[in-house]
Amino acid sequence: MSLSIPASAAPVRELTWRALLLGVLLTLVFTAANVYFGLKAGLTFATSIPAAVISMAILRRFSGATIQENNIVQTVASAAGTLSSIIFVLPGLVMVGWWTGFPFATSFFVCALGGVLGVMYSIPLRRALVVHSALPYPEGVACAEVLKVGASGSNESDPAASQTGFMALLLGSIVSTVFAIVVATQIFASDVTQFFRFGKQNGASGFDLGLSFALFAVGHLVGLWVGLAILLGALLSWAGAVPYYTNLMPLDGTAADVATAVWSHKVRFIGAGTIGVAAVWTLLQMVGPIIAGLRSALATSRLREAGQGAGLARGEQDIPIGLVGLVTLLCMLPIAWLLRSFSIGSGLGDVSGVLLIGGVAYVVLMSFFVAAVCGYMAGLIGSSNSPLSGVGILVVVGAALLLVFFVKPMLPVTAGPALVAFALFVTAVVFTVATISNDNLQDLKTGQLVDATPWRQQVALIVGVIAGAAVIPPILNLLNQAYGFAGAPGAAAAHALSAPQAALISALAQGVIQGDLDWNPIGFGALLGVALIIVDEVLRRLSHGRIYLPPLAVGLGIYLPTAVTLMTGAGAVVGWLYDRRAARTHDPAQSRQLGVLLASGMIVGESLIGVVIAAVVVLSGKATPLALVGEDFASAAMLIGGAAFVLAMGGLYGWLNRMSGPVASKRGS
Repeated sequence: MSLSIPASAAPVRELTWRALLLGVLLTLVFTAANVYFGLKAGLTFATSIPAAVISMAILRRFSGATIQENNIVQTVASAAGTLSSIIFVLPGLVMVGWWTGFPFATSFFVCALGGVLGVMYSIPLRRALVVHSALPYPEGVACAEVLKVGASGSNESDPAASQTGFMALLLGSIVSTVFAIVVATQIFASDVTQFFRFGKQNGASGFDLGLSFALFAVGHLVGLWVGLAILLGALLSWAGAVPYYTNLMPLDGTAADVATAVWSHKVRFIGAGTIGVAAVWTLLQMVGPIIAGLRSALATSRLREAGQGAGLARGEQDIPIGLVGLVTLLCMLPIAWLLRSFSIGSGLGDVSGVLLIGGVAYVVLMSFFVAAVCGYMAGLIGSSNSPLSGVGILVVVGAALLLVFFVKPMLPVTAGPALVAFALFVTAVVFTVATISNDNLQDLKTGQLVDATPWRQQVALIVGVIAGAAVIPPILNLLNQAYGFAGAPGAAAAHALSAPQAALISALAQGVIQGDLDWNPIGFGALLGVALIIVDEVLRRLSHGRIYLPPLAVGLGIYLPTAVTLMTGAGAVVGWLYDRRAARTHDPAQSRQLGVLLASGMIVGESLIGVVIAAVVVLSGKATPLALVGEDFASAAMLIGGAAFVLAMGGLYGWLNRMSGPVASKRGS
């Protein structure tokens, strides 16, 4: 069987050494910034769009640069925004006291092997979730629009429309950049928050409206029904579950403290349960398209073997399915060795055989599951907003349960900490698959829109994975030595990095294995997920597919903070209103495209300045190095920032309405 990659029928400059080198350099810088920023704030930033903009600025100085070559740079560098999410799991091994640092070889191979598996698993998913799917892929579309507008020698037939589109992208970028800079000075608040109690009862709730142009833009791009589903999840969470649970608690602390604690330790697990059931349902719905995609990949492989590979369209050229299978197998062999070595080193040598077989099976099956689910979530709401920590919760709970049922009875009670460490280690491997599949399908959507070659992008992402995997362990060690992690043995609480997701996931592993985890919220979330699936199916049938309520999006609304969900929902509603108006203009398609470009510009500006501010934070060692005012200005900053955000958004959409032209007269229609 031939495993060679075919040449494109229409060769273009794409997978070049200069694109790979620039992509790797950006990966190293962005990964370092993302690791620090994520451990400190619990958030990572997307790097595809910043990398695309930087690539266009640099490569345009060289002859022969193409849109596909710039796409390769962003594909390589996108690994920084996703693989760095391993910080949501790996520091847990230090926090539970099992590791004192991050051994380079072990940490590197966990990231690299899991990342390569993520690329391999996403290849058969591409046809199901990208080619034959109506998922919006907001960040993939935004990145494609950036590349198209920035491409030299554009083939736009209407120069005036092209100029207007560029202005929309530029205006969105400038406004979101300036706003983010002012937020960093703390003159504008980053969000509008309000918490309150219910009369004489103990019930508490509140909201946190994040003043983020990027989140608003994501809402515009994902569409009305996904946005409304996310808002419904937020409503169920903060108008239902949070007041209910807080009402059962004694008055202890402010409304904000009580409501936030209940949401973090109770309500988010309802969201995790809903996400889990919705994810299984989503995967069942994708079985047919996935099988069709595999058949298509096998048919393509047979064409190559028959010598007809050169005639394939560029968009059909994935890494051959035979090579995918071989690379997957080659990845599983060192993963098996890592699991066996970890189990023996943990004092679990007596059951190392069971752990090896069970661990490999769990990695194979759960990795494909999370690859499919994360790819779907990225297509639904974007890579940056996908709740990877929620996936980590499902993975670690599954791993810990299997250890409790099949391994713990064979060991003494003292083996509990070792089992916790093994559960976290297996979760780390699966989690890297989730992070890369979360990103890869978004990249492949971008590639589809700019006529890129899938196999070249897949190779580029593998390069980015290896580069990111090489820099993550030393950065983690540096930060561990400089600050430590909150709750870890010997860490100074005053300076320790909070690493909130790693703390939550490691606490879950301990709770399951020690038998003291509260399963009620997860179970209730699972039942809610079943009910939402039924409601969604009924709505789709009654409306012939025009009205729907994606259960996974509702689960995301419960799980994600309102700082994300409320602004995303607002953007979805405003985007829908704009699209309705655009449909009545003389050129509806061009008017809608102008809205996409403005939203893309908002994401571009905030993403780029987010990288810069993260770098300033890292270099200064201060949480708010650009602050011009103190905490006593917080209330005024909230009012000023909220008003400025509304005025700026009104101005942007007012400009958009003027540029898209007047509404066409119904006369004669």
